[in-house]
Amino acid sequence: MNNNDLIPGFDEENDESLKITLEKLKGAEHAMIMLLDGYIDTYNCGYFRKQAEKVISAGYANVICSCKNVSYISSTGVGVLIAIFKAAKEKGGSLVLFGIQPKAYEVFRLLGFSTFFTIRETLEDAAAFFTVEGQASSGGIFPKVFSCPKCSKKLKASKSGRFRCSGCQSIIAIDQSGSVFLG
Repeated sequence: MNNNDLIPGFDEENDESLKITLEKLKGAEHAMIMLLDGYIDTYNCGYFRKQAEKVISAGYANVICSCKNVSYISSTGVGVLIAIFKAAKEKGGSLVLFGIQPKAYEVFRLLGFSTFFTIRETLEDAAAFFTVEGQASSGGIFPKVFSCPKCSKKLKASKSGRFRCSGCQSIIAIDQSGSVFLG
């Protein structure tokens, strides 16, 4: 199955610096995985945004972006991800990112968006966000105020995931049950 079978006209436009492959998420309603390969910067962010808007307009308001093959994301790219997140929210959905490479994650962290986005390590973890069980298990726990296990700085997390402490820069993980650990 190619992209045009899922969303007619999706491949009418392309960009050599960012390849996008679509895959329906099994077991979740209105969910699409965008497998990204390349980089996201000032020059191709318009293309990326337009393609993501095609996905959302086609009724897939729950979007997962696979970033494991994305070598670089500029600050403009992060801005486009915010726009995609807002467009998905307007349609009752959300955006989940997974597999972000350390170099790209650093841009999120420096801009202060590492805790804004729902970021997961694997596709399975990202997919669980859109299942009824996954959403039910995270209800009521977040936002969570906690102390960094290393430096004891008070922090707040709006959702489970991996975060960097603003005090000591340690990586902290919070699971869906609200447990906090280094890592």
